[in-house]
Amino acid sequence: MTSLERLHNRIDLVAVPYTDRGSRLLLFREGQYLSVRLAERWEKWQNEYGHYRQRPPIIEKFRFLDSEGNPLDFEVDTYPHVVKLSTAAGMFGWTFADVETMLVRLPAGKCGFEFQALGESGGTDRRGGTMHGKRNIAYTTAAEILSNKLTVLEADKGRIRVSVQLQAQEGDTLLLNVTPRLGFNRSLPTADALIERNRLTWETWFNAAPPVLDEYMEQYLYAWWIMRAGLLNQRYFFTREALVPSKIHYIGVWQWDQFFHALAYRHIDTNLAEDQIRIVLDHQREDGMLPDAIHDEGLVRRLNFPVEADVTKPPLIAWAALKLYDHSGHLDFLEEVYEPIIRWHDWWLRDNRNDCGLCEYRHPFSSGLDDSPLWDDGMPVVAPDLNTYLCLQSESLARIASLIGDGAAAAKFLQEANDRAKQMTDVLWDDKLGIFKSLHLNKTVDVMTPFSLLPLITGRVPEEMAKRLIARLTDPQQFWTEHKIPSVAINDPKFDGNKMWRGPMWPNINHLFVEALTRVGRVDLAGELRRSTLRTIQSHKDIYEYYNPLDGTRPPKAAPIFGWSSAVFIDLAIQETRSYTDGAGTGAVSEVNSQATS
Repeated sequence: MTSLERLHNRIDLVAVPYTDRGSRLLLFREGQYLSVRLAERWEKWQNEYGHYRQRPPIIEKFRFLDSEGNPLDFEVDTYPHVVKLSTAAGMFGWTFADVETMLVRLPAGKCGFEFQALGESGGTDRRGGTMHGKRNIAYTTAAEILSNKLTVLEADKGRIRVSVQLQAQEGDTLLLNVTPRLGFNRSLPTADALIERNRLTWETWFNAAPPVLDEYMEQYLYAWWIMRAGLLNQRYFFTREALVPSKIHYIGVWQWDQFFHALAYRHIDTNLAEDQIRIVLDHQREDGMLPDAIHDEGLVRRLNFPVEADVTKPPLIAWAALKLYDHSGHLDFLEEVYEPIIRWHDWWLRDNRNDCGLCEYRHPFSSGLDDSPLWDDGMPVVAPDLNTYLCLQSESLARIASLIGDGAAAAKFLQEANDRAKQMTDVLWDDKLGIFKSLHLNKTVDVMTPFSLLPLITGRVPEEMAKRLIARLTDPQQFWTEHKIPSVAINDPKFDGNKMWRGPMWPNINHLFVEALTRVGRVDLAGELRRSTLRTIQSHKDIYEYYNPLDGTRPPKAAPIFGWSSAVFIDLAIQETRSYTDGAGTGAVSEVNSQATS
């Protein structure tokens, strides 16, 4: 069975849209209608059109018509490269012509289509019609047009209704172009050639992926689908092609998401992996700060809620850059990012230092742990996770400096990492609890989270302290749950298994703890956590932002088709496969590019 066949109907058009690399077009099904939504925020138009998650589709109530103009019911078959709609009039095949254009292969015979669109003006022409508004739309066909009606709806301002009847010949097509540009794409490619091109493009993508154990293959391929389908092309502040966390829920680049995205891309495309880092560095502020988020229309660098402060994300960029280098050996990339990362590092040390000598979060969103109970007492907070990341960053900068021949800086950064680890022990270690505590106004924040255990990943925690941290981590009454690791201990009064950072398991945090346990020599526990994480993500057809740690279910607000969860699944599946095939067994490993057919 080929990779594309393994993904047959995984794109259900209801929860999971049909989309493609770089595109902002999302094809959905709503009963016997189709709709096209846009993966765009339109912040400046939000008052007029609503929040991007709730606003109406750009094209809606799309349906095909029979020779008498009656609606055609359809059955759906989907693959990454094509959507096939079977009707009484024949099969309509949807595919992408480019990032702004969908093409529909029409069946021979008399048929039609109708839809409504967001638009302010429009008109018909001999090949179809065009509409203008916040986004411009063109529909184009070479089929004989029998009737073509375009009506601006006065009673429903901002909407246009289109109804078309056609006499199609074999190979005729319909093109739908949705664009912010003044010019349209109305050139009609050959449908069969385009579908075949897209099939080969997707197969090439899957074929580049390393092999994994059979038991992970189905979800592994789906994760790789998300990693390609979720990419957006360059536009405005999007200076590079980049993966968004979820094309449905989170349209933009969030800094630390990109670091985990890059970990997956390093396995198949060095430049794409590196661009996930570059897009963040492209928007570095003069003082060294890196933005929290990048959207088409601007940056998020400061917010006034729940407090007013600069907003960024945890300093893991040097850690991620080194992982890319270790896979690619691309030293020039380290040369490229070295000085910008130093400026970023210096911003943390200079502008976020607490009187105790450690650094502090001044906005909860800068932690990435937006609603964590760690911030319930207020800001700022001297947090062990932040200082752990800074320790890792110093260590990573030391190695980068050494690799590019800056020996003096390497020694300086290495000493800095050692000093920070000691400072954390001196200031944050709570010997009674056996954890690294968080401090708000010099008082301990009273909540138990795994971030108090994260200093393990530095490899610099004294052995007896490490044992106590591991004992707490592996306590089934706290963190070693069926679907480990909860973001708040399950015996803590503030635990809520369905509420974002107040309890659910997050795959990216598990990835960090797999590394932490490996680094302190607990390869057995690292393997157990890795397999547990893979099982949880694998237990659903889709891949979500976070999971309930008690039963593994999807919490109500966990975003679907999620990027870093897919990236973590990919990286951990590859780790597990290599661990298994190098060590305990000779289990079946699937080549992604299997040529067998079903």
